[in-house]
Amino acid sequence: MIGVGLMSGTSLDGIDAALVRILPKGASYRIDLLNFATVPFEDELLAQLRAALPPNAGTVKSVADLHHALGEAFADAAVIAASDTQIDYVASHGQTIWHDGDAHTTLQIGDPFAIRERAEATVCYDFRSADCAAGGHGAPLVPYVDALLLAADDEDRVSVNIGGIANLTALPRGVHPADVTAFDSGPGNMLIDAFVRERSAGAVTYDRGGELALRGTPDAHVLETMLRDPYFSQLPPKTTGRERFGAQFLQAHGAALSGLSLEDGVATLTALTVQSLAAAIVQASPEGSRVLLSGGGSHNAAIVSGLQERLAGFRVERSGVMNVHADAKEAVAFAVLGYETLRERAANVPRVTGASHPAVLGAIAPYDLSRLLRKVESECRA
Repeated sequence: MIGVGLMSGTSLDGIDAALVRILPKGASYRIDLLNFATVPFEDELLAQLRAALPPNAGTVKSVADLHHALGEAFADAAVIAASDTQIDYVASHGQTIWHDGDAHTTLQIGDPFAIRERAEATVCYDFRSADCAAGGHGAPLVPYVDALLLAADDEDRVSVNIGGIANLTALPRGVHPADVTAFDSGPGNMLIDAFVRERSAGAVTYDRGGELALRGTPDAHVLETMLRDPYFSQLPPKTTGRERFGAQFLQAHGAALSGLSLEDGVATLTALTVQSLAAAIVQASPEGSRVLLSGGGSHNAAIVSGLQERLAGFRVERSGVMNVHADAKEAVAFAVLGYETLRERAANVPRVTGASHPAVLGAIAPYDLSRLLRKVESECRA
């Protein structure tokens, strides 16, 4: 089966599109990454998206317009990733514009039928709503795939993704997917990006490679104040996003941050990501675990070196050492979740999301669906 997984996260750095060959293999899958692309948002679309996201209050019209425009953008990304390859299905996470896990409310947009028109393939989408309907947070969902693809019988591991928000999946040796521990630790790149963009009046949008943070010094008092946010002491299951760690968080600490240089401010916010993530890893996983980093933050030398320093008893590496592409991992994960939708298999982890029961995730925009389901059945039987 050939599929495309599409992912756009809280960092808003573009749409990740992974072309994969996927085949059932025992209880797991064999995954071959055939192509990967990150397609940046066009400037006008990005501006519209930021204007609709918290703490801004978007109108119904703006959300409807974004749903259409993002569907076209996701379709473009799917076609780019597929190139000349005939694909069987697309699995699209969409773009989260609102998430409140405690209220079991989440919304991802990006018209799946626009994707279907361009890709000429069935589209699996809206993966989070089923878990919310079962009383869960609707997130995180990638831990199920982490367990399938990265758990080992002879080694304790932790899968860590650092996007706009940082999250982790603890994978003690021999763990079953239903028994993993996973949650969002707090901010990843989101606050750093927002601070850099604000200070540079939009001329710079992120701290490339952690260069600014490495030139600065964290302010201990400001850092300690930010670490008092109650989210960090909250016990899992828990998820977070822009609603808590977006522009309003910077505004709440604006007076303290305004007294810092650009470099010292970035270093302080980077230390917030490092310390909250490291504490979560220590809380959730055995000492000596192999920590496998993915996402944009895995390219940030200040974050990586900070984690290595604070996790001296762990082995911190990028996920590529396990043949899991560090930038493509989440797009690949949604390709797997899409296959599970087509198999009608539950793919949430209730102890992670807080759902009352396992749930089949995703909706389907069908394109020659009977043929596709026959192919799925044949592959699973084989």
